Amino acid sequence: MGHPEWEVGLAARVPCEFFLVRYVPDAVKNEFVNIGVVLREAARPEGAVVRFTRDWSRVRCMDPDADTGMLESLEGEIAARLRLGDADFKPVMRVMEDTFSNAVQLSEPRASLAESVAAEMEQLMAMYVESRRERVARKRTGRAALQAEMRGAFEHAGVWELMRKRIAAAEYTRVGDPLKIDCGYRPDFYSQAAGAYSQAAGAVVRMFHAVSLEGDLEAAKVLAFAAPALRDGLQRVEGASLDLAAVVEPVRQVEESFAEEGLERYRYGVETMESAGIRVIAA
Repeated sequence: MGHPEWEVGLAARVPCEFFLVRYVPDAVKNEFVNIGVVLREAARPEGAVVRFTRDWSRVRCMDPDADTGMLESLEGEIAARLRLGDADFKPVMRVMEDTFSNAVQLSEPRASLAESVAAEMEQLMAMYVESRRERVARKRTGRAALQAEMRGAFEHAGVWELMRKRIAAAEYTRVGDPLKIDCGYRPDFYSQAAGAYSQAAGAVVRMFHAVSLEGDLEAAKVLAFAAPALRDGLQRVEGASLDLAAVVEPVRQVEESFAEEGLERYRYGVETMESAGIRVIAA
């Protein structure tokens, strides 16, 4: 006698455990908002993965002064530590406690049965961090939408966790430069063991920055203005040339939303960035 279909389905699932990452700005009130998920197979605890929210509106609603840039960078730091293969979460906890004075915490572990780790991560994020109703209500537009598209593409390619995020231009230009490039990488020249980039001749650093051309073109002009100094500084500091790409809305999206004046503004933004040696990529 064969097993019922539901039993076969359960047997094929992967036992996992997950932790919710919570932002707790006031320990006395003990109010929190879930900002991410850490997930691992029960049989492979060293293979844990992490994902944070891409929409920080709930965090800002609870704490208007929250440093969301630091929270975003924490995801990359946790992911890097998890890639070391250590099943012990204590080092990760220490990172969060030291960085945010215990304002970022891990929940107790919970068990789940997953079709796959990737599918389970999507489901857990939807259930606990970004419910479908909230995602629909907070539909992204402009730069936020482009950032989400860009990150999704890199995640699909399996390289997002390996990339640098929020790269401070001040590292290469001058102290006080507020610009932060969304993400980037240096192919073939990063040493995990050394934790640094080599000074190999002919190296290229590729950086990507979301620039919305639907509204104000100030962001396009700022990036074009910053590009030469960023390029010179990168050559000076790392001995590498810069391949800087701006990710913009596709022109058809602008055509659907704007009249002829909007299209002219779009073309102006593209040409301004291209004249500064920036590659323009439509999302």
